[in-house]
Amino acid sequence: MAKNLVIVESPTKVKTIRKFLGSNYQIVASAGHVRDLPKSSLGIDIEHDYEPKYITIRGKGDTVAALKKEVKKADRVYLATDPDREGEAIAWHLVSALKLENNKYSRISFNEITKKAIQNSIKNPREIDMDLVDAQQTRRILDRMVGYRISPVLWAKVKRGLSAGRVQSVTLRMISDRENAINAFIPEEYWTIDANIGQKGKKTPIRAAFYGTKDSKMEPKTEAEVNAILKALKKVDAADIRIDEIKKTTRTRKSPNPFTTSTLQQEASKALNFSTRKTMQIAQKLYEGVDVKDHGTVGLITYLRTDSIRISDEADAAVREYIGKTYGSEYIIADENGTAKNASGTSTRPQDAHEAIRPSDLSLTPQAIKDSLSRDEFRLYQLIWNRFVASRMAAAVYENTSVRFLIRSYVFTAGSSKVVFDGFLSVYEEKNEDEEKPTSFSVSESDTFTSLELNPKQHFTQPPAHYTEASLVKTMEEKGIGRPSTYAPTITTLLARHYITKENRNLYMTELGEVVNSIMVESFPSIVDTTFTASMESLLDSVADGTIEWKTVVRNFYPDLDESVCTAEKDLEKVTIKEEVTDVICEKCGRNMVVKYGPHGKFLGCPGFPECKNTKPLLEKAGVPCPVCGKDVVIRRSRKGRRYYGCIDNPDCSFVSWQKPVPGVVPVESENEPKPV
Repeated sequence: MAKNLVIVESPTKVKTIRKFLGSNYQIVASAGHVRDLPKSSLGIDIEHDYEPKYITIRGKGDTVAALKKEVKKADRVYLATDPDREGEAIAWHLVSALKLENNKYSRISFNEITKKAIQNSIKNPREIDMDLVDAQQTRRILDRMVGYRISPVLWAKVKRGLSAGRVQSVTLRMISDRENAINAFIPEEYWTIDANIGQKGKKTPIRAAFYGTKDSKMEPKTEAEVNAILKALKKVDAADIRIDEIKKTTRTRKSPNPFTTSTLQQEASKALNFSTRKTMQIAQKLYEGVDVKDHGTVGLITYLRTDSIRISDEADAAVREYIGKTYGSEYIIADENGTAKNASGTSTRPQDAHEAIRPSDLSLTPQAIKDSLSRDEFRLYQLIWNRFVASRMAAAVYENTSVRFLIRSYVFTAGSSKVVFDGFLSVYEEKNEDEEKPTSFSVSESDTFTSLELNPKQHFTQPPAHYTEASLVKTMEEKGIGRPSTYAPTITTLLARHYITKENRNLYMTELGEVVNSIMVESFPSIVDTTFTASMESLLDSVADGTIEWKTVVRNFYPDLDESVCTAEKDLEKVTIKEEVTDVICEKCGRNMVVKYGPHGKFLGCPGFPECKNTKPLLEKAGVPCPVCGKDVVIRRSRKGRRYYGCIDNPDCSFVSWQKPVPGVVPVESENEPKPV
């Protein structure tokens, strides 16, 4: 009979860990949390200093009973939940739910599921860190207070089923602010002039960009300015084209750091087109264990929720040895100040107790285990493996050539870049959607040029880019909104609630999201204030450090929230009280159709529902004329709830645009424009 009981969170880990421990160890799973605040009530005793009321989660009774039976059989219990605040809290809840005595249990944690890490954790048990528990408990209570006090206000003023959240609502505000900036943007005209300069003895011309004169840079804004330049350069012959200056420089590009949770989510989005949720689901499986041919169940990566770029000395030595054998010693990054790159760096971030995300066993290369992984598992593992190896490789070296051409009185510039030492690029290169590939050409002052082709082009300044999941996660991290474990759930919740929608990777507000955000901004400004939310995260870090008592944070937070809720309940007007009758006639029954409100916003519906179920899109005038035919432009909604603009005379006029048209400016057509409906 096993004398030692190890309790982990995930059933998947059971199989992985079992092979590392002997027959004296029984491995079981709690399947996540076993206790939580009740769903039916706030679950926090406001009158008695905010004491939480925890209960066994519905459906977990059998799990707790089974765990209690195993506890009775064991001499020692090891609580091996995840190595973060939430994992620490789960361990604490298990102590209460299983009625464990102090002399019978220990807390163990490990950053990777390998034999050495598991055995080391058993040799070095510790007590539960109550500071970490209190930090997680504070987060849970604050989130419950916001959700359970504000959500009923949204139900009363808009519709049932809506929700507010401490991190969710401020993230929605960020997306809304970006949408408002895009909608308010007024494009400005500008022009560029590119020159294709024929080079004697070369098939491919050199592409140069108009700069101005030798004395000053010129930025033509109008077609008239461009025509004046083109007129001055009319009938240029080879003798008019000469080199004014050639500059050659060397540039180095440092290797990237290994992945944190945030950078993994960003890069997986850009390189693999994974959502943040999908990235974390696959990474969780890679961490917990995958059946690998000839190896059994193996945890392939280290813990996936981390802010740290630090790696262990052992992992650093292993990857340097691999790089030296595979690529040569010149490819190994030089030590910085006598220490391995970032290996001894410290951070005040809450997850720095962990390492960066890296392969648990470098010898398990992506290609070697490809047949044991699904396509998406392989792609993500390859991304993590390559990034980690690249992080310990030397910088790439580029030779850059900058050329100034003098054509009559005007200057055109061209740049060439070529890799002279690939360094880490031999393994990995970050995906940059906006970066153009560098051109490469050779030129000397003795060269002669044979032809000049000028290509003027009209442009309009572009509004700020819509958030993608990758750029939103990056901004959340920069502003201190949420933590690694909250990025993916926050975005997933906003999408599930239909507050935002995703099209072609971009995130857009729906009308429902706009209504909810406007209520939050009006009635709960501090909740959706990025600075306030970031300061709350800092306070939670202080709780985790043991410098602030957790109830102090709650005591300072709740009274202001309660006052705001009471004010909103009294003063906030209901968004939709009466159905607005329109002059649009239902062609099926002859009634005047009314404005209704659905998950994706407003639409026209027949008041005779359910006898008549006719519906139509609601066409709201945008206040600008159609740039094609001059009739009214109306605001429409795509099937996913995204706003776009189209001519009211559709389908006779096919004008559509994601951006609100500007009077007098005919927008350039794009293959990504919405389809007329």
